[in-house]
Amino acid sequence: MQYFTGGKILITHRKKITNPSNLYFNPKKPTYDNNLPVRRFLLLTFALVNQQSTANLPFSAARWPFFYGWMILVWGTLGMLMSVPGQTIGVSVFTEPLLEVLKLSRDQLSLAYMAGTISSAFLLPWAGQLYDRWGVRPVASLAALLLGLVLAYLSQVDRVVRWLDATPSITLTLLSLFLGFLSLRFLGQGVLTLVSRNMMMQWFDQRRGFATGFSNVFISLGFSSAPVVLDSLIQQYDWREAWLILGATVGLLFPVVVLVFFRNTPEASGLCPDGSRQSGRLQPRFRIVKDFTRREALRSYAFWLFTLMLAMQGLYVTGFTFHVISIFELAGLGKVAAITIFQPVAVLAVIVTLTASSLSDYIPLKYLLYAEGLGACLGIIGMIYLGESWAYYSLVAGNGLMMGLFSVITTVTWPRYFGKRYLGAVSGQATMFIVFGSALGPVLFSASLSNTGDYGVAGWVCCAIFFTLVLGATRADNPQVLLEKRETTTRSYS
Repeated sequence: MQYFTGGKILITHRKKITNPSNLYFNPKKPTYDNNLPVRRFLLLTFALVNQQSTANLPFSAARWPFFYGWMILVWGTLGMLMSVPGQTIGVSVFTEPLLEVLKLSRDQLSLAYMAGTISSAFLLPWAGQLYDRWGVRPVASLAALLLGLVLAYLSQVDRVVRWLDATPSITLTLLSLFLGFLSLRFLGQGVLTLVSRNMMMQWFDQRRGFATGFSNVFISLGFSSAPVVLDSLIQQYDWREAWLILGATVGLLFPVVVLVFFRNTPEASGLCPDGSRQSGRLQPRFRIVKDFTRREALRSYAFWLFTLMLAMQGLYVTGFTFHVISIFELAGLGKVAAITIFQPVAVLAVIVTLTASSLSDYIPLKYLLYAEGLGACLGIIGMIYLGESWAYYSLVAGNGLMMGLFSVITTVTWPRYFGKRYLGAVSGQATMFIVFGSALGPVLFSASLSNTGDYGVAGWVCCAIFFTLVLGATRADNPQVLLEKRETTTRSYS
């Protein structure tokens, strides 16, 4: 084992040290190692991945003028916004330039996007387990750095293909694009979203819905504004420089924010959830009887119902967003109307988010599933009949209701239903299915257009599945409540 002794590091065989702050001088049979920089680097690496030892570095969250959980909402929201380049809403404005420079058809581009997204989905349970093991700062900072590199790669993907082969085949082009989409979706939509949202959930218990409601408002506004902002970047510079600017912002600047301001849990910082001075001061409205492991959650009916509803929303929203310009052009509307549709949707989503976030602290969450599924059906019908005068308002109302509820459900459900101990693994598994569903959306919509000349078939298929899930949601009760009732019944008989 190593101990600091002035300017050198002492090697001894005493007991293992698990905290780098417990280094002390051991005079027994010292052996000195002059390779100080390497040893210090190893100790620093240990500290960075050790949640407890670095919880109060570079400052103590307990000394913040007010409860640091409110600042966690700010940093978590920023983390969600940094994931925009990896979200479909951030990729959609780059679709047309990619089609032009890579000489691909819309079906081929959709296929590469689907394959990359599906492949990334299978990595997310592993990412959730890394979050449970190492905490938010190591995982989020590394994900942001790598996401920046991926954006730089995609900005030059056509040149990379031509560098590999002066006359590239379709297979080489699709493979190069697939690797970019795989990394983009895994790091952006997957890891960065997962760890930012989980961090916010860890800091609140009884006020989780109310607190995260404010975060969800800014996330909705940020996501809805993304197409307009990114399109203006492309118009002012070009699509390559737009991706490079995003890559520098996410990959160079944001990791600094993560390492300085992110914190894993309130307990690690000497605080309690919700800002209460003593743990358990607030009487729980929703008691946690058991912390579910990933395997146990997978055996729960409620897990599958909530996950399938969210995955279907991912499928529909991704398909709609990826082809939004084409959808509006077929309806006789232009590109401007297509990329600005997200703004009125966001306004309604904000209202829904604030209302549902507050209500979620008091009502069964399956009621939100009813509203989400019916809102999706309303929006899809508006999309199918978009050429009609009333359909635009149906599309805005349905999508706004659905998207406002999505952020609430994904934030509140997993810790309330399955506890926080294995939150990363459980939410990572759910996110895998959500991402998997989103991968199918662009291909389903593209196939509908190629075979029927419009997006109606894809819309009706989605509508039927949503309505079926609404019916199934009647039995999606909280597993903690079911366990509590079972315990009460057992005690009454004993």
